[in-house]
Amino acid sequence: MTVKQNIYKKLGQILLHILFWCGVLLFYTYFFGVSSEDMSYVLSFSLFLMPITIATTYVSIYKLIPNYLITKHYVQFVTYTIYTLIISAYLIVISIFFGLIYLSNFKYNDMAPISRSLLLVMIAVYLVTVVASAFKLLKLNVLHAERTTKLETKILETQLKLKEQELNYLKMQIHPHFLFNTLNTMYGFALKKADETPEIILKLSNLLDYLLYQINKPQVQLKDEINHIKDYIDLEQIRFHDTLKCNFKVELDNEAIEVAPILFIPFVENSFKHGAIKNGFLNLDISIVNVDSSIHFNIKNTNTKPEELTHGIGLDNIKKRLELLYKDQYLLEIKNQDDTFEVNLTLNTETK
Repeated sequence: MTVKQNIYKKLGQILLHILFWCGVLLFYTYFFGVSSEDMSYVLSFSLFLMPITIATTYVSIYKLIPNYLITKHYVQFVTYTIYTLIISAYLIVISIFFGLIYLSNFKYNDMAPISRSLLLVMIAVYLVTVVASAFKLLKLNVLHAERTTKLETKILETQLKLKEQELNYLKMQIHPHFLFNTLNTMYGFALKKADETPEIILKLSNLLDYLLYQINKPQVQLKDEINHIKDYIDLEQIRFHDTLKCNFKVELDNEAIEVAPILFIPFVENSFKHGAIKNGFLNLDISIVNVDSSIHFNIKNTNTKPEELTHGIGLDNIKKRLELLYKDQYLLEIKNQDDTFEVNLTLNTETK
């Protein structure tokens, strides 16, 4: 905010206060003028009462409320409030004597009827103070709510940035891990000068294209993710030759449904990496079924003996990503048995 804007703001506040106290003076004139025809007396009495009211009100809204009530120093607030009431009550008594001595020349009957009553004069003064204090409290509460909202927004933005950084880190882990495995396979075929090498390069090109251009998106269509898995399976099919039996089932109820990229491929990689050839075959069953906003992913592969697969980039990565992306919206079940390793994952993609 510029200096000029600050000046305008201060002038606006001063003008607002002047208008408020002019309104209070009109209120006093009307209030104390009830049943009185001597408007000169009423106006003079009201003007004498104004400094008392202003002082009491400003002590309340600029000292008692912000320094003691808002900061929860209740003992000091009560103590200084009592002092303020005693001093203001004493000044109100003086104002009544002022009306009696100077305005009516000791003629009690010449005083405005309401100005004779200490109780009614105190009610008038403290009513103004209470109204002004209520507005002050309301203003402070609004400012506190705005500051709280801004602070919460900053905290959420910081958490979001940290979440994005962690997700990017997890996704970047996939790049070298996947690329190393695939290049290792291609290297083996190249050494043997296999005829499948050009096809492997083509499949790898498709996979890398997906990794480079889709992985940075927050969401991709499920059918694109499925095509990515199919390319990976085709690549592994070349490596395993006839020892791989893969059954891939896909049922999509919603063609436009979206999912986080590279979400299922770590499970597929894990099956090829830790799956065992049994009776001459590596059996792999994969199913992706979409019903409404839910996605059901299941993968099962043959296994010779249960191993603790709690370490490694694949499962650890996917668990962290699921917690970040689908917190309280997913169910992951891993069964590591004697002859099979199975993963069941259910996602609710509906935005809460």
